[in-house]
Amino acid sequence: MAQSTSSPIKNVVLVHGAFADGSSYAKVIPLLQAKGLHVVSVQIPLTSFDDDVAATKRAIAAQDGPVLLVGHSYGGVVISEAGNESKVAGLVYVAAFAPDSGQNIVDISKSFPKPPGMDTLAPQADGFLLLTEQGVKENFAQDLTESEKDVLVAVQPMTAGAIFGAKISKAAWRDKPTWYVVSSNDRMIAPDQEKSMAKQMNASTTILPASHVVMLSHPKEVAAVIEKATTLTK
Repeated sequence: MAQSTSSPIKNVVLVHGAFADGSSYAKVIPLLQAKGLHVVSVQIPLTSFDDDVAATKRAIAAQDGPVLLVGHSYGGVVISEAGNESKVAGLVYVAAFAPDSGQNIVDISKSFPKPPGMDTLAPQADGFLLLTEQGVKENFAQDLTESEKDVLVAVQPMTAGAIFGAKISKAAWRDKPTWYVVSSNDRMIAPDQEKSMAKQMNASTTILPASHVVMLSHPKEVAAVIEKATTLTK
């Protein structure tokens, strides 16, 4: 859905994915701020889908005016639900899952090859998950520097395994303009799945030769997509 506005969006709310925190956008945030945008990176707790959506909705409600909502990885599921809030004017998916109404990550991934990163998960006794250090360095962020990979390992929060089975009630992307950044070297989500989801949403699509954490390896390009999306023109 292509729209235009004479008054570009000034508020950008960023939602990180599983096995990560709000610092996922550390390189993108200053680039957006330099363009005069008001940016908030939500720290979703990763304790349950409902908790993550609630945290995102609180951040949206706190903004003064329309919001561009950005989600990475599992954050795409969160924004597909929270994006139904009236303040949300557009959605940007960054190497992210984009389920339709009544679907979850498992449902939409069945027809695609299992990405290598799924074999480097370390289940915890209480139902939470971690990515192993090897998983972070070889599958999650293989195109970052060693020191950057070490930081991602250090800050990784535990993620509730139940979030992967959470179904959204209504897909916000059905009603709002969308953009998608595909990571062609993604080892956490099959790149062909990312392209398929972008096509289903009729999203304005950018393909970058990047790992799953494309916003850390290609921050300028990701920031450019987000900045363009604030104008709501495709």
